[in-house]
Amino acid sequence: MTTIESPLTAGSPRNDIPKARPAPDADIIAFLNLEARLADEARYSEWEQLWDDDALYWVPMHPEDDPATSLSYIYDNRRRIKSRVAQLNTGNRHSQTPPSVMRRILGNHEVVASDSDTVTVESNFALFEYRYTQRIWAGRVVHKVRRTDHGLRLASKTVHLISAGGPVETLAFLI
Repeated sequence: MTTIESPLTAGSPRNDIPKARPAPDADIIAFLNLEARLADEARYSEWEQLWDDDALYWVPMHPEDDPATSLSYIYDNRRRIKSRVAQLNTGNRHSQTPPSVMRRILGNHEVVASDSDTVTVESNFALFEYRYTQRIWAGRVVHKVRRTDHGLRLASKTVHLISAGGPVETLAFLI
């Protein structure tokens, strides 16, 4: 996998001149927008179909955490993603009665790594949730998207909340 150089590039004549990272291809951005829209619209079964067989969905408490040794808000393998979706589809989530209305905005997409079949994209996000009161969730999300014979698939999603480590209200929905 090719890692894209950091914004401060050693190869530039002046090391202090920031260099932009490349933007993802249009099909990758469309896929990320689809993933966000399906989650916002509580179309959980369709959202689940986007994930590849070896997928990982992680929301760490701190960006530098190791999920093997640190507690995470969410750390789901593919089987747990399927279980989470089945639970959400029952509608029997007291923490989501009534269900939240959500809309998220993704932006500042940057390719940070790529190889022949996988691209890793970092984006900023803001998620607006309304359930009795409006809440704003924000942070940086890292999507690893894989090109397969069956189209694009989500290999992993890591959500770094700006409020991580502090008190976080229930995440009884897909962040």
